[in-house]
Amino acid sequence: MEKTIEEQYMIIRMWHGRVSNDDGNAYREFLKQRAIPDYQSVAGNIDVKILERQEEDATHFITMTTWENLEVIKAFAGENPEKAKYYPEDDDYLLEFEPTVVHYEVVGRS
Repeated sequence: MEKTIEEQYMIIRMWHGRVSNDDGNAYREFLKQRAIPDYQSVAGNIDVKILERQEEDATHFITMTTWENLEVIKAFAGENPEKAKYYPEDDDYLLEFEPTVVHYEVVGRS
């Protein structure tokens, strides 16, 4: 019998990026148009959330993606799933390129 999403082992993949405040709106649109569809195109991606917070010096973005397991993350990110995945367009916006992401196992949910 197939497990429901609530019963499946899941991993949250979190990435952080920072852009200038002037580029915040354009980067948000890039994420909606390019990055979110890319995540969603991978079998085993459960959902995508983009968080945004503007500060005095920059706008921060956190991408939180939920995946069925580590193997499907590798299908998205490559054999080293902790390595951050970047798009060519990121060169136009990001103030730095953090080399890694953070993974969390989902141990409870409502």
